[in-house]
Amino acid sequence: MYFCLQTNNKVNIFALEIWDDEGAKCTFYTVKYDGVDANETDLFFDKYDAIAAYKQANQELLSFIIYAIGEDHGAVDELFNRDENEVKGLPVQRKVVLDEITYHYPNFPSRLYALKITNSIAILFNGGVKDDETNQKSSLHLIWREACEFAKRINEAIRDGSIIVDEENRKLTNYDGSDEIIL
Repeated sequence: MYFCLQTNNKVNIFALEIWDDEGAKCTFYTVKYDGVDANETDLFFDKYDAIAAYKQANQELLSFIIYAIGEDHGAVDELFNRDENEVKGLPVQRKVVLDEITYHYPNFPSRLYALKITNSIAILFNGGVKDDETNQKSSLHLIWREACEFAKRINEAIRDGSIIVDEENRKLTNYDGSDEIIL
């Protein structure tokens, strides 16, 4: 699925593609710029997996996404509770208990930005290390703004019918039912 994203008066084409659809509860999508080999979510995980200081946190976040959201609970509001304007920051904020499982990530060093479409469909973007109190002051600022712009464009396409949310099949499609969308 391809979309246009305009940043700094420059139009960027990006694809919306399935990142993981093997979980029992949630299908994850991600975005990939046209002409770039890797998608934004893989860029995040690859980058922080290669940095020893963040490797364990990176693996904890990946496990949270794949198992807690993808397999066990879906993209429920309790796990998407860190509001970051148009997007949500992962992992979960504060202590959350679901089905007798406690999710708690105090002082977690990084954020991965996401857009919840339904409890069974979420879109993962990029992220980074949270090194200040707010996104506006953090080195994450540009990545966060980019995620917000992706989210605005995707939400607009859903509202205008360019993207159809097929909750029964846990997928996003073009208005004509195809998997490829070019905006």
